[in-house]
Amino acid sequence: MFRPSLLFSLALLASPIGLAYAEDQPTLEIVWPQPGSAVDLGNDPEKAIGVVLKSNFTLLPAGQCGANHQCGHVHLKIDPDGDTCNIPGKPSNSMNSDFGGDLIKARFGHCPKAAGQHVIGVLLADDYHKPVLVNGKPVTALVNVTTK
Repeated sequence: MFRPSLLFSLALLASPIGLAYAEDQPTLEIVWPQPGSAVDLGNDPEKAIGVVLKSNFTLLPAGQCGANHQCGHVHLKIDPDGDTCNIPGKPSNSMNSDFGGDLIKARFGHCPKAAGQHVIGVLLADDYHKPVLVNGKPVTALVNVTTK
């Protein structure tokens, strides 16, 4: 026997409404600094610079996302292949989990050499600091800069 509700369900699955397209997947981009740019270090003891992000995720303080599954915060590492630029005792250099938003500090004062060539890496994390995954891989963005 034909069931209209089954047909409606199948139509939803075949329609754009029922499918997850790439724009629905979490995205993360470093807008500033631009790749290959030379950046002046901050005058503060941490020699911090601001890193501006763009994401289709809502970036809120950790624990504030509630039922919004397109929400989280960002963890930043300078020279992410190692741990030399991490804040002592922490697994990263910076997070925006306290305040959210699209601006995060990169603290070059924790690096053995603040001035020079560096990679800024950011990772999208959920409300509980776990990496957000797409196809089993974390959502990340990298940019090469020279600090002076």
